[in-house]
Amino acid sequence: MFPPPGSPAGLRVPSSQTPTTPETPETPERPGETDMSTTASSTAEATDDATEVIRTARERIDTLDGRILDLVRERMDVSAAIQRARIESGGRRVHLSREMQILDRYREELGGHGTTLAMTLLELCRGRI
Repeated sequence: MFPPPGSPAGLRVPSSQTPTTPETPETPERPGETDMSTTASSTAEATDDATEVIRTARERIDTLDGRILDLVRERMDVSAAIQRARIESGGRRVHLSREMQILDRYREELGGHGTTLAMTLLELCRGRI
């Protein structure tokens, strides 16, 4: 078995087989050229999809923000009731060990920014009576 004529040296191909050249896919006439209509329509579809995802997600965020604001207002009311009850019973308005528990909880759940969020909530709820 010797390589057929035109085969690279050292490549042994059975005589019953002849080397074939792989088919090359059609390529644009110029390097880097693409079918602009396909690219433009794909980009337009992706942009439309992204726009819809963003619009829907923003609506969801607005709804969540509304619920968060309602919960913060409710928290402020509950905190004021606790403060009134403490003061009326001769206690302090603020209970620092309880505030530390709240700070710890938010930090454990949300990391460093959780502490900042908890501090903001505590500040909003202190001294509202």
